[in-house]
Amino acid sequence: MAKVKKKKLKIKWKNFIIFIIIVFLLCFLLIKGTTTIYKFITTPKPEKEIKEEKKKEEKKDKDLDSEYKKLDYINKQIDYFREENLQRYLKYKESNSKLDNKQIVIDVNIGLDYPYYENAKESKHLNKDYILVNKYNYLTKDYVPNNLETISTTYARSGMKLVKDAKEAYEEMAKDAKKEGYTLIAMSSYRSYTYQVDLYNRYVKKDGKKAADTYSGRPGYSEHQTGLAIDVYNGAYDYTNFGKTKEFLWMQKNAHKYGFILRFPEGKEKETGYQYESWHYRYVGKKIAKEIYENDITLEEYHATHNIK
Repeated sequence: MAKVKKKKLKIKWKNFIIFIIIVFLLCFLLIKGTTTIYKFITTPKPEKEIKEEKKKEEKKDKDLDSEYKKLDYINKQIDYFREENLQRYLKYKESNSKLDNKQIVIDVNIGLDYPYYENAKESKHLNKDYILVNKYNYLTKDYVPNNLETISTTYARSGMKLVKDAKEAYEEMAKDAKKEGYTLIAMSSYRSYTYQVDLYNRYVKKDGKKAADTYSGRPGYSEHQTGLAIDVYNGAYDYTNFGKTKEFLWMQKNAHKYGFILRFPEGKEKETGYQYESWHYRYVGKKIAKEIYENDITLEEYHATHNIK
């Protein structure tokens, strides 16, 4: 029995010694590793290597300065110059040499250096008044805006809907117009993705895809899906003749006061991607509408010059 106890005691001492040795080795390795890392961090780079890195940085800065120079240093003149678009600006300038550099930046920020529908991205700022939906920014088929409400039939065809703020602003505008002897009727407003599929396909069947793309948004690319767009007429003439009515002249002077803009103005077909539509208005809120009106720009140009990404 005594022999067994001595044997167990011997084994315990042996295990203890092994444990101490392992701890010692680990500590040694840890100290050595830390020292190596410290030396690596604190040891200065060879002078030759430092000079080479400096030369590379200087060359990079020189090349970059040369590229900025090609744009007459427009990056220092405007606050919506986007560094990530530099190469796109330069490439676009090569094929649009008659445009000034400011316009080049705006066009590229819009996306005009790509063909329509190419490089398109899912729209951001969902359910915001300033959301941008066009031929470069789309909505998914399941997107339905929040707070859709039916417009009063006093100022619209039956079943017309807009987002709450837009609906209230439109009714106020139509009411004030009526007081002054003008008639505004919303004949198209919110459209679902599915509705747009049928509508667009009908236009394609009637006029062909190329022509349809000039006046109708492809499914997902129509801002009617945002619940912020309306097509209006005066009830007496076809909506396509709205531009010839006294109501149109009233809208030209007053729409922005209620937060609406003429979405596809004449002479802005390149920026919007659509032909002139005197009847199509978009709610963006009073502040943005005022700026767009006063500067005679489109929603695309507003986004491009305000770094709304």
